[in-house]
Amino acid sequence: MTTSIIRRLIQALFVVVAMTIIVFIGVNVIGNPVDILINPDANQAERALVIAHYGLDQPLWKQYLLFLQGLLHGDFGNSFVYGRPALGLILERLPATLELAITALGIALLFGLPLGLYAGLYPNRISSKLIMSGSILGFSLPTFWVGLMLIMVFSVELGWLPTNGRGPTQELLGAQWSFLTGDGIRHLLLPAFNLALFKTSLILRLTRAGVQEVLPQDYVKFARAKGLRERRIISVHVLKNLMIPVVTIIGLEFGSLIAFSVVTESIFAWPGMGKLIIDSINLLDRPVIVAYLMMMVLLFVVLNFIIDICYTLLDPRVRLEGKA
Repeated sequence: MTTSIIRRLIQALFVVVAMTIIVFIGVNVIGNPVDILINPDANQAERALVIAHYGLDQPLWKQYLLFLQGLLHGDFGNSFVYGRPALGLILERLPATLELAITALGIALLFGLPLGLYAGLYPNRISSKLIMSGSILGFSLPTFWVGLMLIMVFSVELGWLPTNGRGPTQELLGAQWSFLTGDGIRHLLLPAFNLALFKTSLILRLTRAGVQEVLPQDYVKFARAKGLRERRIISVHVLKNLMIPVVTIIGLEFGSLIAFSVVTESIFAWPGMGKLIIDSINLLDRPVIVAYLMMMVLLFVVLNFIIDICYTLLDPRVRLEGKA
C-alpha cells in the first residue's frame, strides 16, 4: 500500500507540472489585458509603463518561470483589477463556494442513495419506475431554468425563501459561514437544491445500477441461503460492494460542484469563486484566472488521490494487486 501511495504521488506531481504549462499558455494567449486596464486614449509611453509594471513585456518562457517561482511560494501575482493578491481573492470566496458545494452534495446523497437503493431492490414497483422517471428530469432540465423556476415559485409566489445573496454570516475557523445563522440557511437552500438536482439523479441511477449488478452475485445468494436477515445482506454485502463506483463519482462530482458552480452562483448572486472567475474572464484578469484554474487542478488531483486510498480500504483486491 505504501508503494502504491508513493507511485500515485509521483503521478500526481507530473500531472500538476503538465497542467501548469497548459493553464499558463492557455491563459496568456487570450487577449491583451492592457486594452482593458488603461484608457484607450493613453499614449504609447503610458501603455509601455503599464505593460512593464505587470511584466507583460517579458518573453513567455520567462513569465512562466516567474509563475512557477511564485507558485512554489503561493504567490500568483496581484489582480489587475483589484490590485490585491490573486490567491487572497480566491480564498476569500472559497468558503461561500465550499459550503454551497458541501450542502448540495449532502442533499444529493440524502436523496440519491436511498432512492437508488430502493429502485434497485424493487425495480418492478410503480414507485421505483416513478423514481427513475424523475431522475431523467433531473438530467434533462437546464440548471439555469430550474434556478429561475425555484426563485419564481419559492421566492416570488410563496415568499418563503430569499431570491439572492448569501445572507448574514458568522466566523468559524477564520472564515465567514452562512450556515451558522438561520437567515443564512434560508439563503443557502435554493442555490444548494438547484446545484444538487443533477448530482442527485446521477447518484440515484448509479446506485440502482450497482444494486442490480450486485444482487445476482454468488456471495449474495450464499448469504441468503445461510439465512441472514435481509437488512444485514443489504448493509454488509450489497452496500459495501456498490460503494466502490459510488465513491469515485462522489469524489469527482464534489470537485465539479466546486469548479462548475458558476451558473448557480450567477443566478442566485452567490458571492463565491464562480462569480469571481466570470468577472475575471470578462476583464481578462489573468492572475485571478490562473490562480483559480491551478486551485481546481490541485483540487482534482487531491480528490483522485483520496479516492485511490478509499479504493484500498473498500476493496481488498486492490491491495492484493498492488502486492502482485
